[in-house]
Amino acid sequence: MLKRVSIHGNWSSRMGFVLAATGAAVGLGNIWKFPYITGENGGGAFVLVYLACVVAVGLPVMIAEMVLGRRGRRNPIGTMKLLSEEESRSSAWRFVGWLGVATGMLILSYYSVVAGWTLSYTVESISGAFRDAGPEEVGAMFSGLLASPLTLLAWHTLFMGMTVFVVARGVQHGLEAAVRYLMPVLLVLLLVLVGYAMTTGHFMEGVHFLFDPDFSKLTPAAFMIALGQAFFTLSIGMGAIMAYGAYLPEDTAIAPTAATVVAADTTVALLAGLAIFPLVFANGLNPGEGPGLIFQTLPLAFGMMPGGVVFGTLFFLLLVVAAWTSAIGLIEPAVAYLVESRSMPRRRAALLIGGSIWLLGFATVFSFNVWSDLTVSIGDRAFTMFDGVEFFTSNIALPLGGLLIAVFAGWVMSKGSTLDEFERGASTGYATWRLLVRWVAPAALLIVFLQVTGLVDITNL
Repeated sequence: MLKRVSIHGNWSSRMGFVLAATGAAVGLGNIWKFPYITGENGGGAFVLVYLACVVAVGLPVMIAEMVLGRRGRRNPIGTMKLLSEEESRSSAWRFVGWLGVATGMLILSYYSVVAGWTLSYTVESISGAFRDAGPEEVGAMFSGLLASPLTLLAWHTLFMGMTVFVVARGVQHGLEAAVRYLMPVLLVLLLVLVGYAMTTGHFMEGVHFLFDPDFSKLTPAAFMIALGQAFFTLSIGMGAIMAYGAYLPEDTAIAPTAATVVAADTTVALLAGLAIFPLVFANGLNPGEGPGLIFQTLPLAFGMMPGGVVFGTLFFLLLVVAAWTSAIGLIEPAVAYLVESRSMPRRRAALLIGGSIWLLGFATVFSFNVWSDLTVSIGDRAFTMFDGVEFFTSNIALPLGGLLIAVFAGWVMSKGSTLDEFERGASTGYATWRLLVRWVAPAALLIVFLQVTGLVDITNL
């Protein structure tokens, strides 16, 4: 096959790709969501199930996205169209690319608003707002933030501006240059916080909570949550990994590179748990607090601990960096599409896509205040605008996109085509990957899709 090249250029090295892909994967899902769902689902046993899902489902689908991205050397829409034609299959497969690009934009529309919370809390922590604050004061602080549309819009605007600035500068001078600095900063901040957690006197309690499995605490629903989280945290199904794969150098071995990204992403999630749970236990707080663990529970801990201003600021700065690197990956597929299909200058494309996502974010901003009473009922559930978009993207669009990617890579593409990508650098693990992507990953993702859409209640079978 004629070797294609991306008009955007390539990552300068394998490490450049690893940092970028890890940055896309590591985000609020690792540092905000993983600790609280682990707390809600009993700790160590849930972590073991989560790790099994990452290896059996997340890794093979990530490899599939990288295979498709490098073979097509286009944005996700262009790649799916090109490869379906190459395999003499229906051009309708290009809609998998459209699904990924649209999903990434929708996710970023609310992700940017939540990331704005982390910017706000960083400033609050610097000002000492958490010092000696009680539950009522911390709760009022968070409620006040959500109740002010202008404040939320201001932080949302700043975060989207940060994201557009990086993407507008291109692959090597924007995306790669940013993650080369941001990812080491993220790791250093996380290690500092883990180091501090070791001084609380409750570090081993956190370790036991994370790594000592008690399978009596597992429920059928916990298996579904672990599978969904393993998929979401790796940024699969939203076009980011496929777009980044298009810039992957020819001689880079895909499977070991993907395994490195998955290992780095999982390590960050576990380190976040080791940083957070000792603080929770040291201050007599509840590890199963839920989504409020980061924005309502931890500020209480930072307010009571020695050096809380410093470590609280470092923690929320960590969240900002993690959210920023993920946002860059979410916006890139749509920007690449405009550059390639409309011959649009990258800066203009970044501003246009960024502006569109910024406008979409208004729905999330207003869902916490002026539109809080505006809900849509689906079955026996009522969704605000924010809840609805988050539910659709996380529980329907991402699993569906991952399922279709696995089917395309495992069943539609010929064995020769996928093997050709593996053999550039090394063919290590090809047979295992092909087994997982053809059978295990599709079955698991189909179960998630059926469960979350309510078509089948797997937990009662």
